[in-house]
Amino acid sequence: MDIGVVLQNDPPALEVVEWAKRAEAAGFSHFWTFDSHVLWQEPNVVYAAILGATERIVVGPMVTNPGTRDWTVTASTFATLNEMYGNRTICGIGRGDSALRVLGFAPQTLGQLRESVLAIKGLANGEKVTVRGQELQLAWAADSRLEVWVAAYGPKALALAGEVGDGYILQLADPDIAEWMITAVRKAAVLHKRDPDAIRFCVAAPAYVGDDLAHQREQTRWFGGMVGNHIADIVGRYGGDGRAVPQALTDYIAARQDYDYAEHGRAGNTHTTFVPDEIVDRFCVLGPVENHVKRLQELKQLGVDQFAVYLQHDAKDQTLAAYGEHVIPAFS
Repeated sequence: MDIGVVLQNDPPALEVVEWAKRAEAAGFSHFWTFDSHVLWQEPNVVYAAILGATERIVVGPMVTNPGTRDWTVTASTFATLNEMYGNRTICGIGRGDSALRVLGFAPQTLGQLRESVLAIKGLANGEKVTVRGQELQLAWAADSRLEVWVAAYGPKALALAGEVGDGYILQLADPDIAEWMITAVRKAAVLHKRDPDAIRFCVAAPAYVGDDLAHQREQTRWFGGMVGNHIADIVGRYGGDGRAVPQALTDYIAARQDYDYAEHGRAGNTHTTFVPDEIVDRFCVLGPVENHVKRLQELKQLGVDQFAVYLQHDAKDQTLAAYGEHVIPAFS
């Protein structure tokens, strides 16, 4: 199992580059960042600096969306980085949340997401594709290789991941929910005559190594609020009876109210008090090292290929070091 890390693009940008260098030295395989260019700094600029300062680590957004950049620009960006640094990029993509909502836009439709995945993946791999009726090709990108991984929770989005995604990203670390979601993606792959074993599965969640569980919960409760944004959309579309997504997801957002994107993804978020301790414990990976190894072993048995650590709390150094010294070696 690969172990990645996820950070926000908070200034100073060069500090994010330093975190990536430390992550590579510690043995992490991937360095992902948020992609909300108003809330944080522009990720593609930071990726170029990271790739220039490292040798092995793979970089990409968790996640971008089809609405804030033209699809051809996204494809060209990653293909250019691949040409410069040797195919060390990856593209996580979803319908869009914070990046679009802060601009006053709604998330993109699943149809737009599907088209964008095919366009970005095709163009960034040097293939001919049709975009808005025009046949296009990045003729200079014949040697570029880019995987596009789809982030999803709802049933139709999960089906789309199985249909067109090179990988699937689930942003929570509950093994029961992960099994439910992975099964749905695999079924969709089979339905579309794809090999389900060829799809890569990534689980991403906050991880905090330490002994003070109460403090760790308060530092990672924000994550339940972030996930709740997506689940609220699903409940609004399909209802909350547990048929569209597991009941554990629909039940906990009943007390959810307004959400302030100025605090999006930040420890101490004041709009996530509705998230109970049980959900924090299920969605995140907390406690001493042995807790982390045990949870990741459970996820690996479900077919998870990568666990990506959201490193957004007050013990980033401690957790990064503990993963490098103890957790990553357990899975290498």
